[in-house]
Amino acid sequence: MGRQPPSALRTLGARDLAAALLGVLGATLGLLLAAWLAPGTQVQSAWQVVVGGLLVSVGGLVLRLVLTPLAVRLGWAGAVLLGLGGQWLAIWLVLYPSADTGWAEFWWSVLAAWLVAAVSTVLVWLFTAGTDDAVTASLLRRARRSSVTVPDPDVPGVVFVQADGVPFPVLDVGIRAGTMPTVSRWLRGGTHRMAEWRPMLPATTPASQMGILHGTIDGIPAFRWVDRASQRVLVANRPRDAAEIEAQHSDGHGLLADDGVSISNLFTGDAPTAVATMSAVERSRETRQAREAISDFLGRPAGFARSFNRTLSEVVRERYQATRARRRDVRPRIRRGWSFAGERAALVGVLRDLNTTLVTDAMLRGNRSIYVDYVDYDAVAHHAGLLQPESLSALEGIDAVLAQLEKVAAVAPRRYRLVVLSDHGQSQGEIFADRYGEDLATLVSRLAEAPALDAVRNAESSGSLNSMVASAGGGDTVMGRALNRVSDHLTDETSVGDGDRSVEQPATSDVAPERFMVFGSGNLGLVYVSGESHRLTLEELAARFPGLVPGLADHPGIGFVVGRSAEHGPVVLGADGEHRLRDGLVVGKDPLAPFGPHAAAFIRRVDAMPEAPDLYVNSLIDELGEVAAFEDLVGCHGGLGGWQDRAMVVHPVDLPLPDEMVVGAHELHRVFVGWLDKLGHRTNLTAKLPG
Repeated sequence: MGRQPPSALRTLGARDLAAALLGVLGATLGLLLAAWLAPGTQVQSAWQVVVGGLLVSVGGLVLRLVLTPLAVRLGWAGAVLLGLGGQWLAIWLVLYPSADTGWAEFWWSVLAAWLVAAVSTVLVWLFTAGTDDAVTASLLRRARRSSVTVPDPDVPGVVFVQADGVPFPVLDVGIRAGTMPTVSRWLRGGTHRMAEWRPMLPATTPASQMGILHGTIDGIPAFRWVDRASQRVLVANRPRDAAEIEAQHSDGHGLLADDGVSISNLFTGDAPTAVATMSAVERSRETRQAREAISDFLGRPAGFARSFNRTLSEVVRERYQATRARRRDVRPRIRRGWSFAGERAALVGVLRDLNTTLVTDAMLRGNRSIYVDYVDYDAVAHHAGLLQPESLSALEGIDAVLAQLEKVAAVAPRRYRLVVLSDHGQSQGEIFADRYGEDLATLVSRLAEAPALDAVRNAESSGSLNSMVASAGGGDTVMGRALNRVSDHLTDETSVGDGDRSVEQPATSDVAPERFMVFGSGNLGLVYVSGESHRLTLEELAARFPGLVPGLADHPGIGFVVGRSAEHGPVVLGADGEHRLRDGLVVGKDPLAPFGPHAAAFIRRVDAMPEAPDLYVNSLIDELGEVAAFEDLVGCHGGLGGWQDRAMVVHPVDLPLPDEMVVGAHELHRVFVGWLDKLGHRTNLTAKLPG
């Protein structure tokens, strides 16, 4: 038998009845509004409206039972269309069969369907004091309908919730300010503790997720880099590249290898089930259980209407907040256009609900371990700043998700521990191009007197959208091919280009031999000379581009430059001195002094990678503790300086962290694997991870 406390079931029954009554009432009021606004929606009496509302509710339920299996075959995008179509068909059958139907009546019936769905959503919101409670009630009703028995109910499961990009100090502020009531209740109630951990350089999702999920952080120098062997640019949130990167690092015994589920991540952690995961797009397309969960959610008009309405409201909020920031002259600030408004709305309005639905589905199936990435805070803070109200609101939304998952855990077939963590933090500051009138690629080009290709834009946050879209694509249907084109467009935005022209393989024979490729990863820059099969030494760079390295090191916006000397090995160069990493010798003023005690060790590690660029360039850290991103971002991460290497973890007290601060995502992986071993996981794996 599944773990379903009697009190939870009694509450669930009351919610079932209340939801049904609210559905009928919402349909009734929606029909009244439709009769007033939509010609042809004729009602003769109040009794007819009530009966019509009842018929629409029942008809919609029956149609969803019929259409949902079909939606599973079409993927989540098909589920959206069928969900709306089911509501429309119910309206049509109840109100329009006797009318003199035509195209006008058809479109009015579509409007009526939207009105009924919108009124139902608003009504549920009013009676539940918030839409998240409505979604939780819906998820719990599903748990009651489909009880699952697992063979090992005494083995607790673990849900790892990654709140992407949340620095430990921001978590602390959220707890003290009361904007994270769920986590605050856990901490104050003594069930959980919070701690800081230190991601190594680079402080990016690709490196950290690879470390957390697979136990290694080698071979990933940034968000995008040049693979010299193939002369290709690898970008971690392109499906093909993500699959290739994981294949190079996975040993088959990742964090989720034992009955785990990966949701909305870059990598799978060797999970048997991967949904909306960038490195496993093809597997996601074949995951029937995910399609069933998504179709069930999107096939309900109230479910889709809730997310759609919140998406629209989020666009309005973003445009208002961006205008307010500009009017108040908030600093630092970047231009926040309509494209980001759409991205933010999709992440907060739909993707958050979809991810929660998928996590809930895995919990109700009794999967042992689940890892999901919510990028809400990371995306908003990139554009608005770390402590702006809109960023803290996104974090508050993730806290509300934790409350939902906590309630689902109460009726799941096994006990679940909830762990909350960030993969890295963020640092803040005015962007490099605004401070100094030119971006890093332009600076490199000017100093080297050679052309430079640069990254088109930061597309880390849109990767979560891309993974969901790509997972629903395919070549066997018109809808699938259309979604493939959307995914290709999102993928193209992660390429590199010169102006508006993007190139997938810039280091080929048609590229000028003295052309540079310059990638920004937050406030960490990577500088490559195109077409080279080996990393150029400082001596070679000085011979070919004598003004480049001295000009970069002396620039007021650059904290240090890292290059490889044929004589001294890796060297960190600053305006007033250098730090030789091989022997620790400092000549003049140490350029690493402002960047903390781990800086030398972190740089020594990434410099030793074969994937390392010819030059690493790290921005300054100023008197406010702010950095200067080489991308168009207010909040950034990737290099050194500020809060970007101050990540957080909130963990149950019976799953302790070491006494010493965890340094490195690969070390956090070992801690998590130890927790799973302690709980009785991983007993059937053929071999243990080394070390």
